[in-house]
Amino acid sequence: MEGAESGYFVRAVERHSGAELRIKQCSAGDVGCVVWDAALVLAKYLETSAFYRDGLHAFTGKTVVELGSGTGVVGLMASVLGAHVTVTDLEELQDLLNININDNKHLVTGSIQAKVLKWGESVKDLPPDPDYILVADCIYYEQSLEPLLRTMKELTGNSSCILCCYEERTIGNNPKIEISFFELLQSDFEIEEIPLDRHDEEYRSEDIHILHIKRKRHH
Repeated sequence: MEGAESGYFVRAVERHSGAELRIKQCSAGDVGCVVWDAALVLAKYLETSAFYRDGLHAFTGKTVVELGSGTGVVGLMASVLGAHVTVTDLEELQDLLNININDNKHLVTGSIQAKVLKWGESVKDLPPDPDYILVADCIYYEQSLEPLLRTMKELTGNSSCILCCYEERTIGNNPKIEISFFELLQSDFEIEEIPLDRHDEEYRSEDIHILHIKRKRHH
């Protein structure tokens, strides 16, 4: 397999301009060790024209936090586009995150670092009120919904924008979990779905959704 070494294999992610991102995945490990389709769809959405004005990307110089980063592909794309990014996940995924940061650091035009974060626990070590929060394919495990939402609430300032991408899954408990997530989310956040025709032309799918989420203003 391409780039296989000590249990790793490489997923090359093409960019619209410039060198591809090379993301190591781990063949032995949990769900966080592979590049999921929703992560690719979100990473490529960040490259679309919607984020550019006068040749400058909306992320340039902005603070970005990614939750449940896994391999780090979405956060890395944001850092390549000029953002100051903190990718977060559990302790056991820090090595993989740091390998991928190191392998792609020559492409980064902002900055990127990895930090341990368990959903529902304190976010005090993270940048307060980041400009953007990125969440890809994190809605799949019932017990994690409330901790994830608690973290999103604690992290989000009035001007923060959350970009959440998820794959709609119809098997087993998944539909019920998605419904629960959106019911919980709607009490504190406003949700707008990005139409499919605004996703990347190649990296898009009917069952992968991108949401633009902002904190509700309580008067």
